[in-house]
Amino acid sequence: MVLMTGCGDDFLENVPQGSLTDGVMNSPEAVDLLVNAAYASLYGMTNEQGDPCMRPTTNWSYGEVRADNAYKGGGGEGDVWDVHAMETFQLQSNNGNIDGKWFNLYSLISRCNSALRVLNSCDESVVKDKEKLTAEVKVLRAHHYFELVRLFNKVPYIDENLPTTEYVNVPNDKFTREEHLARIASELLDAANHLPERQTEVGRINRNIALAYAAKVKLYQAYEQDPETHAVKNINKDLLREVVNLIDQVQGYDLLSDFQQLDLIAYENGVESVFAVQYSMNDGSSDAGRINWSNLLNSPGGNSPYHGDGFFLPSQDLINAYQTDAAGLPVFDYQSRPDYGVVTFVDEQHQTLSNTTPTVDPRLDFVVGRPTITFKTYKETPCQSWVRDRGVYGHNCAKRFWVSPESPDMFGGWPWGASGLNWQIIRYADLLLYKAEALIELGEDLDTARQLINRVRQRAMNSAYVKDFNDPTKDAANYKIGLYPAAGWTQEYARKALRTEMRLEKALEGERYFDLVRWGIAKEVMTKYFEQEKDNRVYYQNAQFNDGEEYFPIPVAQYNFSLGRYTQNPGYPQF
Repeated sequence: MVLMTGCGDDFLENVPQGSLTDGVMNSPEAVDLLVNAAYASLYGMTNEQGDPCMRPTTNWSYGEVRADNAYKGGGGEGDVWDVHAMETFQLQSNNGNIDGKWFNLYSLISRCNSALRVLNSCDESVVKDKEKLTAEVKVLRAHHYFELVRLFNKVPYIDENLPTTEYVNVPNDKFTREEHLARIASELLDAANHLPERQTEVGRINRNIALAYAAKVKLYQAYEQDPETHAVKNINKDLLREVVNLIDQVQGYDLLSDFQQLDLIAYENGVESVFAVQYSMNDGSSDAGRINWSNLLNSPGGNSPYHGDGFFLPSQDLINAYQTDAAGLPVFDYQSRPDYGVVTFVDEQHQTLSNTTPTVDPRLDFVVGRPTITFKTYKETPCQSWVRDRGVYGHNCAKRFWVSPESPDMFGGWPWGASGLNWQIIRYADLLLYKAEALIELGEDLDTARQLINRVRQRAMNSAYVKDFNDPTKDAANYKIGLYPAAGWTQEYARKALRTEMRLEKALEGERYFDLVRWGIAKEVMTKYFEQEKDNRVYYQNAQFNDGEEYFPIPVAQYNFSLGRYTQNPGYPQF
């Protein structure tokens, strides 16, 4: 009961003050506590010390380090080796970070189920807004199940009606990936029918969130996969049309005027935020507050003013991908070019950059902290030696998701670099690109897709470019970004443009690997990535993406829990 009613990040330390009777549990006060606990599930904390940064809700390790966007970082290969194993595809079913993620997600689903059980038993005359609260919790539960499906593929489904004694009897292969996604989308759409367009309290789930999330789930569902090879065997056009229709129903949102506003607390609940984890600082709770502990390890390290642990570093391949051609459009074959912005040492603490004449998308320096380049609004020094182990991981750090070091919004001291900045689960730019993707795969309105992609690029074009640290009258790099013309906009070209735009706009947001799996190109992309990067990152010499590794292995600890009922995913040794 302590777990159910805890609403803060220190609830596990509370001493129970008494028992909760059925009468208390059915009271409006108990419902509020249980629903709040379900919302707190977005925060990701369970009863494991240091858990959020090891099993992050932001998916920095699961969705970016596992892809071609990022390196693990930190103090070398052995520092949090479980994540190194993800990065190099040396995965086994006893990987602690994988088991912990599974355990966390089902713990969070349990919170939602606890709230739903009480809500289902409550009288509507006693519990105000019963239908609305039920819908809110169902959206939260759908979010956690969606995460499970795209991480593990084969997962057991447990709702509020199943007794806990029966959990052990639920198999993990009763439903296919597509059946799971269909159920999740259906629950989201049902919830939308009981939710208002807007809520008076910031952060509460509304109809627009449910519709937007249903569109995302249906987009994944549309790419039907072979259950053994995970190859995309069909793209369901009916589902793609539903994606377009659902996104068209989401109203009242827009892009922020400047990409860099995404990392400013003043804009965190602005027009672009559709669904976000609400974090806070100086809120009366312990330590820094209810901050984003998932990013605890990731603030820049080395000589940086954050003094962080320096995990989660952008890859050279990602940096190279921001290069543009004479028209300011992406260079699709960028891997045939030399590395952009190569670092050389002036002395132990100072570097310089070479091969900087090519034009680049300005989002490069919104996303990546590069040596010699101005870091946000920090005026003491440029980004310089801000990586802990430069011999292993190079010299570039992540710029996204941090407030500027001198900002009063940043917490002073440990946890390094912490602030109350929200984490965006779905932002409006996502919906524009999801709609463009659906239209391109439908092949029915390619020009509208082009305009949607250009709308995202136009925002980047109009954003304030990063200036040279020593001469703020000049740009920090040779920035050039253009809009796609109608000429030559075929379905094949549009598909390349969309997938590239998704990467450049959403870099480091925890989505890249899942996009590759959805499109059925994970092995192709990662094989080429390892070949390209192994000269820069020695530890990639033997990295290899094997058939069937699109999903994580089912953890052996969970197999043991099921008393041998669970089946392993293809691509891994069977139990």
